[in-house]
Amino acid sequence: TVVGFVISLLFHMTQTEVCPPSCNCKSLGEMKGLHIDCSSRQLTEVPALPVNTKRLYLQNNSLTSVPPGALDSLHSLEEVKIFDNPWNCDCHILYLKLWLEDVSAPSLANIRCATPAPVRMKPLRQLTGNELGICKRLLPIKCLEFFWRDLILIAGAIIALILVAWALKFSKKLVCQINLSQCDSRGWLLGRH
Repeated sequence: TVVGFVISLLFHMTQTEVCPPSCNCKSLGEMKGLHIDCSSRQLTEVPALPVNTKRLYLQNNSLTSVPPGALDSLHSLEEVKIFDNPWNCDCHILYLKLWLEDVSAPSLANIRCATPAPVRMKPLRQLTGNELGICKRLLPIKCLEFFWRDLILIAGAIIALILVAWALKFSKKLVCQINLSQCDSRGWLLGRH
């Protein structure tokens, strides 16, 4: 029992060490994960969260967006509450929208946009790409590199096709000229006999 108590105490200590300072964390039992309550803390950004977070409450804060990748490590997440924040629904909110569609579609239904004005109070899940606005670098850099590479490959293929078509046309004329010259030489030979 003493060993069990020490293990439980160590487990609890490691859990509290990873708890964000602005949040309240509770263990859901050995190896079951954490209940992280960061609600109503006037947070302006999502804190670094433990990977074993099962329940995450971020509602009623001052969050306007979530940086891409900030929530990707939360693989054991079962419940998310993230409503009642002044979400800025421009293209930067796209990460959160796609993440919630994958992880917790019901919580997506409760998120409403605060800005910009055209989408104010509209549910995030109803927004289309056109409404989310255009960012200068919405695509990752790698995608843009692939785009330019593909564009160059397509241009090269088109130039190659044009050259092949020209070569075929030229070779057809050349074959006709050879055939004509053979006909002329045969006629000339036949005319001599």
